[in-house]
Amino acid sequence: MAEAILGDHDQYSCSICLDLLRDPVTIPCGHSYCMSCIGECWNTNDLNGVYRCPQCRQAFNSKPPLNRSTVLAEIMEKLRSTELQVSESAQCLAGPGEIACDFCAGEIIKAIKTCLECRASYCETHVQPHYNVPALKKHKMVKAAVIPVCPKHDKLLEVYCRTDQKCVCMHCLLDDHKGHDTVPSTIERNEKQIKLTDTQTKVKQTIQAKEKELQKMNIDIASHSDSAKKAVENSKKVFSELVKFIEKRSNEVIEKIQAQEKADLDQGTKLQKKLQEEITELKKREGVLDDLLQTEDNIQFLQNYESVSSSSGSDGFPSHSFKSCCPYPDVNELVCELKKQLETIFKQEINETVRKVSDLAIKNNQVCIKVGDRVRVKPSIKTPKYDWSSAITQKSVGVVKDIKSDKCLVIDFPGFASWRGLLSEIEPVTDDDECESSALNCNIKIGDKVCVKPSVETPKYLWGSVSHKSIGSVINVQGETVTVDFPGQESWIGEVSEMELVVSADLGSPSHAYFKIGNRVSVKSSVKDPKHGWGSVTHNSIGVIKRIQDESLTVDFPEQTDWTGVALEMELINGDVSEVLSLRPGARVRVKPTIRTPAHGWGSVTKHSTGVVVAIDGTKVTVNFPEQFSWTGIVSEMEAVP
Repeated sequence: MAEAILGDHDQYSCSICLDLLRDPVTIPCGHSYCMSCIGECWNTNDLNGVYRCPQCRQAFNSKPPLNRSTVLAEIMEKLRSTELQVSESAQCLAGPGEIACDFCAGEIIKAIKTCLECRASYCETHVQPHYNVPALKKHKMVKAAVIPVCPKHDKLLEVYCRTDQKCVCMHCLLDDHKGHDTVPSTIERNEKQIKLTDTQTKVKQTIQAKEKELQKMNIDIASHSDSAKKAVENSKKVFSELVKFIEKRSNEVIEKIQAQEKADLDQGTKLQKKLQEEITELKKREGVLDDLLQTEDNIQFLQNYESVSSSSGSDGFPSHSFKSCCPYPDVNELVCELKKQLETIFKQEINETVRKVSDLAIKNNQVCIKVGDRVRVKPSIKTPKYDWSSAITQKSVGVVKDIKSDKCLVIDFPGFASWRGLLSEIEPVTDDDECESSALNCNIKIGDKVCVKPSVETPKYLWGSVSHKSIGSVINVQGETVTVDFPGQESWIGEVSEMELVVSADLGSPSHAYFKIGNRVSVKSSVKDPKHGWGSVTHNSIGVIKRIQDESLTVDFPEQTDWTGVALEMELINGDVSEVLSLRPGARVRVKPTIRTPAHGWGSVTKHSTGVVVAIDGTKVTVNFPEQFSWTGIVSEMEAVP
């Protein structure tokens, strides 16, 4: 049962002091608060006669009576007793970065509460007097934290200066902030909490709207996918039927040819048989003539001569020849001609259909390409209608120069101007799209080894003595222009987009010759997955080289020591180590303007926040900002404020 009560700890917390309810009262809307908290909230705010619930914002025209809830008070006492018993067995030592109890002797126990009146932190055991002693019950208790104090007067920050937008102490009102617009921190907190509540409500409404959009988009995408599948299936069916139709008609032509062939063969067979019979008959006559010629009796020869000679010729046997009724070479020509006609028609009609499909896509496409837009050829296009040209690939990004009436675009690419392409073959390029493809170019820095890209036919500022095989060192980068020292020509000028980094394998020598032990380094932004993995390191991590062995670097990062990486994956961090180590506790600092996202996140801090260093542990620094106390950052991310 006790565990169940402890599990519902948040249900019994006052939303004003965020602690367990003390002398709990329940107002008409049903929400419960500490009697002192709700009373102070209503007494310190300018309510204009209207009292509101800090949680649900329900308004009351008159101040509701604050009667102590006896049942809820008993539950709170039992909960505190149970929580104390559990916590006594679960107390632990304070770890690095944790607040320690100021009253524990010997072992330093982790503090759970901080008293703003006493300016001390307490563990579970030593905090009990503040719950039991009447004089201490009025003290303001918060979760264990570094007590926010004025760096100038060493007093508690209790007032908010709206003029300078920072928290100050009471002494500051008589000093630097005299005459400024100031209010108690409670009032400013309540006003800002109302704004944050409204903002949270709007965010929730936006989330709900976006979720509905996403749900509708999922349905639309699924419907679109189904429509595309049906279109593909229908197209396959139509073309399959067309193929079957052609096969059927081709079979009819083949059957016609085969029928004609059979008729011709039958006629030829008859002629062959007749001709064979005539040959047989002629052979018989030849035998009779041969017998007559062999007769030795003259009288017998003469008597038989007339009967044999009258039928000895070949006049009775006319000549025969086989002639086909159908000239098949002509048939071949007819079929070939039909093939050419069908190919021409199919090509025209299919191209027209493809064009109409593209027109439909363009008509329904919400993306509008205008003159001046950055574009590239769609990845789905294997060969553009007007070809690639030697300097253009699917990774090339160009600028639209002109849009023709025939839906053609004129685009200027690096190394090739006025390239023509169909609108349906082109897609716009956003900064996010180009980020990955241009990561290497964006990462070109002074000292890098570079060469001209193979796709560049003629650099913008010409070749000079440089060629595609030339490898040089970058000596200056300014905007889109890069200055390179090549072996055959110094101070050669080119466009960043025309250059590419050269890896160590191309150089034939170690790429980390300029790395030294003690250098501050980070992983290059172009590296997605380091060879030996990230571990606890990120792109924002800055470490110190500890060891160099061949192509491997051993680096100590704040997040991970003895991290191993490859030299090609690392880049030097400008600035002297002694410069960043000059920060001392008490120094006023801010996050450097060049830092986009600190290693440990922004929290409530912004680029305009100025805070005071309270501790430095190696490369970690702890800073008290007006917006957030005990903020943790990396030394290299900070700069001193004059």
